[in-house]
Amino acid sequence: MTSSGTNRGEPPRPAPTAPTAAPAEPQGSPGSTGRAEPAASSWTAAWELLLPAASAPARARGRTLQAALREAVRSGRLAPGTRLPSSRELAGDLGVSRGLVTEAYEQLTAEGYLRSDRGSGTWVGGAVRAVGPRARDGAPRAAGVRADFVAGSPDLSLFPRSAWAAAHRGVLAELPHQALGYPDPRGLPRLRTALAELLVRRRGVVADPERVIVVSGVAQAMTLLGFALHARGTPRVGVERPGSPELGSLFASAGVGTVPLPLDDEGLALAPLVASGVRALVTTPAHQFPTGIAYSARRRGELLDWARSVDGLVIEDDYDGDFRYDRAPVGALQGLDPERVAYTGSVSKSLAPGLRLGWLLVPASHFEEAVERKRTMDLGNPVLDQALLARFVERGDYDRHLRRCQRAYRERRDVLVAALEEHFPGTEVSGIAAGLHVVAALPARHGPRDSFLERTAAAGVVVRPTAHYGSTAADGVRLVLGYAHLPPARIRDGVRLMAEAVRGRSAGSAL
Repeated sequence: MTSSGTNRGEPPRPAPTAPTAAPAEPQGSPGSTGRAEPAASSWTAAWELLLPAASAPARARGRTLQAALREAVRSGRLAPGTRLPSSRELAGDLGVSRGLVTEAYEQLTAEGYLRSDRGSGTWVGGAVRAVGPRARDGAPRAAGVRADFVAGSPDLSLFPRSAWAAAHRGVLAELPHQALGYPDPRGLPRLRTALAELLVRRRGVVADPERVIVVSGVAQAMTLLGFALHARGTPRVGVERPGSPELGSLFASAGVGTVPLPLDDEGLALAPLVASGVRALVTTPAHQFPTGIAYSARRRGELLDWARSVDGLVIEDDYDGDFRYDRAPVGALQGLDPERVAYTGSVSKSLAPGLRLGWLLVPASHFEEAVERKRTMDLGNPVLDQALLARFVERGDYDRHLRRCQRAYRERRDVLVAALEEHFPGTEVSGIAAGLHVVAALPARHGPRDSFLERTAAAGVVVRPTAHYGSTAADGVRLVLGYAHLPPARIRDGVRLMAEAVRGRSAGSAL
């Protein structure tokens, strides 16, 4: 068998010729099911997928051919039961060596994509099922989207590429070899220490590095806590309503149900919480999502009293705690009672969600279950990524980046508020002191809500009403408007487009 690694210096091949049609397998041949197999047309339709193998660099030609064949089977372009040309025929068609084709057939037969019956050729196996197009997360986006105010994303163009690259070079130079072994599921000690110091300084938490767990974002933190609660016999978790629509599915994956609980002007309403009978609760007390209110000091104390009275757990999601504009930051609830509050956050809003790095501080009562579940789930986060973030934090780059983002996001918030006042005078805007979004309650004349949303969508402006996040209020048009990811000019034009759409005028010039 010729290895693809031996093709170094292989002379240029002639241009591929049209595929030779492989005859259909006769009924009753070895491996036949007794029915007519698919004709060679399936092979002919997939032949073009293999053409890149002919022009790939010599050293990569074998891998390219295998990958193309594999994809042709996965996608259904090569249907189960399709007979492939002989290795000699396909090599001639593609202008590659026969050894490359033989090796590709053998490799994919070993993986289960193909089957080979002695004396009757090579066929597409039946173990693989074609994969259809994946549904995209969230609501579908129209091709003509001109402004997207959906909350939850930072401005990814602000990502500190130069500082991040410098940190990457530094980590590769200084990281000891032994650090590249299987990691502590809690996370790299260096990162846990850096995070503990950061969170104590910026968020007022009580953070022992030994009790910090590095996670792949808040979503994984919620899942880990769900498993820990399930292991302790907790069947349900209270969640804020309105609140994050993802919590239900995250806890359901751990076998834990969720109970929506209403808010009042001070935060989560206490009486419905007590009446619900839950003993665990997810909350966003520093800047409630999506209403933007900060829990009052009284309500924060009442929640902790409730947790102590039921031997319960409060899960604090500090999703945007790094961004405060018009007042001093509200410290984390966890700092008041670290044995009753699990605290989680991430760099998804401060740096980029694609980094998949976050943290979880867990009370002693739930710590071992969370760590064990983290170990069995993924053995821990990648060491290089953790070391990189640790260095980034240690050298002050993270703080510098946050200051830059705060300036940019405050400007964009002000631009949005001014644009709403210009185009929708009388709009009540709340939640503006912190975070990456505002709640805008438009005057009643702009309703009803469904008509408003239809008109703005037709104009290419994507917005979400508070009802999308579970609000049951039926008092006109209330929108959750994210602004951090939009440059100021796009914010102004987006609000203008909304106004023109709901007033029935032309959408005006393109953005």
